[in-house]
Amino acid sequence: MSLAATGALLGLLIGVGLVVIIVRSPFARRIRYADRVEPYLRDTPAPSRLLDERSVRAQRRAERAAPTPFAAVEALVRPFLTDAARRLDRFLGGRAALVRRLTQAGGRTSVEEFRAQQVIWAVAGGLVGALLLVLRTTAGFGPPPAVSVALIVAGVAGGVVGREWQLTRSIGEREDRMLMEFPTVAELLALAVTAGESPVGALERVARLTHGELGHELRLALADARAGATLVQALEGIANRTTLTSLARFVDGMAVAIERGTPLADVLRAQAVDVREAGRRQLLEAGGRKEIAMMVPVVFLVLPTTVIFAFYPALVSFTFFAQ
Repeated sequence: MSLAATGALLGLLIGVGLVVIIVRSPFARRIRYADRVEPYLRDTPAPSRLLDERSVRAQRRAERAAPTPFAAVEALVRPFLTDAARRLDRFLGGRAALVRRLTQAGGRTSVEEFRAQQVIWAVAGGLVGALLLVLRTTAGFGPPPAVSVALIVAGVAGGVVGREWQLTRSIGEREDRMLMEFPTVAELLALAVTAGESPVGALERVARLTHGELGHELRLALADARAGATLVQALEGIANRTTLTSLARFVDGMAVAIERGTPLADVLRAQAVDVREAGRRQLLEAGGRKEIAMMVPVVFLVLPTTVIFAFYPALVSFTFFAQ
């Protein structure tokens, strides 16, 4: 590596370090009111377990968790990550839509945590292009500097978009699991109502017995009902937290049955049958798509190989006699 390139690289590192020190110094960093008040609000009492038992248990597990070996590094990086996540959220916008999508994914990640994960993914994607640029500068091989800079920008954008794609995939996988659980939950509710349970009692019993995603939604609905909402409003919250049409019809049917006093067990059994039929149709459609996909290796791999084995001896014989 030439002396000029070495000096340029050292100057870049020193300049970046000085900028970071100046920007993060107490004189340049504005201390927010929330940062000053936060140390006095850490010992707040835990919320009622009737509202969300899972969040309370998760909070207690986090408090009992042993410190990691990188606790100091995490403490140093957290302010930078928080500021970067805040700026990314301000740049991208769409906070309401993001809150809705995170709720559809299970509501286990806040907006700030999601933006911080996007920043981490963006940094990881940008490091690929930065590594190529360093190799070009130090060892003299690799793509041109302009291409490396373009790869850094593409890696940063790809990290942000990749985290969005993973969120969309998580929503789809969660809703698939809810569809698989839905017929069983509906039949359990119908059995409990037929046995003489009230709608609230049937929901409590089924929510206590099930441990899947739909059971979690039922527990959230019961928590809303205990917090003051009516049972119909709590059930409508389940439909609002998902994009499943069958689940929305199920909630509407339960709401109408509760308001008008129609037999709830028959409605639940009919909903379970409809969902099973919809699942059977989805399996047939997936089988049809897989059948078409299976033709690709047959047409482009197996068939040409068979043709070669069939005609190669004849081609060799014709070549031999032609000579």
